[in-house]
Order: sequence, then structure tokens, then C-alpha cells
Amino acid sequence: MGGSVKMVEETLKLAYGDDSEFIKDKRIAAVQALSGTGACRLFADFQKRFCPSSQIYIPVPTWSNHHNIWRDADVPQKTYHYYHPETKGLNFSGLMDDVKNAPEGSFFLLHACAHNPTGVDPTDEQWREISQLFKAKKHFAFFDMAYQGFASGDPARDAKSIRIFLEDGHHIGISQSYAKNMGLYGQRVGCLSVLCADEKQAVTVKSQLQQLARPMYSNPPLHGAQIVSTILGDPELKSLWLKEVKIMADRIIGMRTTLRESLEKLGSPLSWEHVTKQIGMFWYSGLTPEQVDRLTSEYHIYMTRNGRISMAGVTTGNVGYLANAIHEVTKSS
Repeated sequence: MGGSVKMVEETLKLAYGDDSEFIKDKRIAAVQALSGTGACRLFADFQKRFCPSSQIYIPVPTWSNHHNIWRDADVPQKTYHYYHPETKGLNFSGLMDDVKNAPEGSFFLLHACAHNPTGVDPTDEQWREISQLFKAKKHFAFFDMAYQGFASGDPARDAKSIRIFLEDGHHIGISQSYAKNMGLYGQRVGCLSVLCADEKQAVTVKSQLQQLARPMYSNPPLHGAQIVSTILGDPELKSLWLKEVKIMADRIIGMRTTLRESLEKLGSPLSWEHVTKQIGMFWYSGLTPEQVDRLTSEYHIYMTRNGRISMAGVTTGNVGYLANAIHEVTKSS
């Protein structure tokens, strides 16, 4: 029911660190999950079963499926401020106010890195402040880390938010996924982990996570987990994977730079600073639903109507065409 022990071991190292004292002390309850969605759902059901009167605080905006997951687990949802539409950056003061005003011991869903859909992440210093306030309020942080490696190109760097919370002595939960950073979307490979007070508690929590998994899907599939174990368990393959993750992330970062430069060269009077300031797979463009509709109908460029563009689809071959089309539909704004 808990899946591949080897895969889980290697996955925990990516999140908690190769030399993590928590791994050594066996304080982490962890099971293989059906990618990030499955890990989130398993945790939501765990939350409902053992903290039935609790609710979950979710950022505005967030990945739309987060709402579905906690709704279907019958956990009431509240929201907290995150994105600032005017600056196209982080609404840090709004976020901190909401964390402060939430009832003591609340559950918060946090995006570990490369926030979806905005591409806006707190700085390390801001994460430290968030962590300190969580500590004071006795809140529980649940990190969804779907894009480790996609933000900076360095998985260790992308886990910095988690490491900050660990340094501050929090008990946390983490959802990890290999859908993007190993291209295993169709294999549904992920991991749910919960950091516990001691080894005894970790054994108990893991046992309960398995009890939740049993009637839901019985046990997770083998194939994808074996791919992950093979790559991460072999130093040569792991270093090759880390190199390739960096190449891929750097390509996306490079496309951001080219797109911004192309828009500025076209003489657009608007600020496109947020193209390069945001990070990860998505660019939260700030385009209106009407402008998105024009891009689709007039230029055959497709994106979600909230203006979220997948930067992974931008290439040296189409970036000029994309910039020109964006320039045309934003001219009059």
C-alpha cells in the first residue's frame, strides 16, 4: 500500500536533503502516491479523518484542482491573499495579515516553488518571516512541490522554502511529483510525506495513510516508481538527470528573456518586467479574457482565459510570432 520503499527513500532526500537528520531519525511518515494530485488528496483525507473540524487555507489564485481535491475530501476551504494584480507580484502584506488572522493551528496549503499559475514566489527572507509567523500561530504547513527543479534549475535550491520551515522546527506535510521534472506525467508517480515528532508517531501516521490508500486505489503502480528509483539510485544517472533538469529550466528562463526583449523591441509602452521576474513553467501574463480570446481567434495562440501561458511551449521558432500577437492585442490598453 505504501509503494516502492526505494523510490520513497530517494524522493525524501530531494525534499528534506541528502543528510537530513529527520530521515536518519526515521521521523518521516511517507508513502508513494499517485503523483502530486494523489498526494494532495491522500493528505486531505488524512486531515479530514484526524482533524475533522479543521479547514484548509488556499492561496488566491491557485491551481484549480486544489479546490476540487479538498472539496471532495469534505474539508472546508478558506483563502489567503497571494498575488497582487497591479504589481503582478506577491501581495506579501496581505498574505501575512491572513496568516496572522487565521485561527491558531490552521492548515495552510503552500506552493514550495514555481507557484502555479502565477510564477510568483516569496524571497528567502519572506519565507523566513512566513515561517516565524506560522510558528507563533502554531499553523500547519502543507507544501505542494509539483515543480522541483523547474524554478531555478536546481532541485535543492527549489526546496529552500521547505528547508527554512524545517530549520525553524515545524512539523510539515509535503506532496512531491515527478510528472514534470522527470516527464512522468502519464505514470502518476509521486510521494506524500509528513514530518512527525518521533519514529513511533511516524510509524502510526504511515499506517493510517496506508489505511486511507487501501480503499481508494489499494496500491500505487510499479513502473514509474522503478524509473525514479533507477535514476536517483545511480549516482551517474542522477547527475545526468540534474544536468538535464537545469538545461530545461534554463531554456524556459531564456525564453522569458527573449519574449520580454521582443515585446520591448516592438515598442510596447507597457511594462513587461513580470515576464522575467516570474519563475517556473508558467507566465501569469495579466492579459484580460478578451485579449486571450483575440489571441485564440486571430492568431491561433492558446492559453487559459486567466492569461496563464505555459512557457514550456515557447520556442526560438515561435517567440517572435507570440510577442507580435501579444503586442497587437495589448496595443490599446
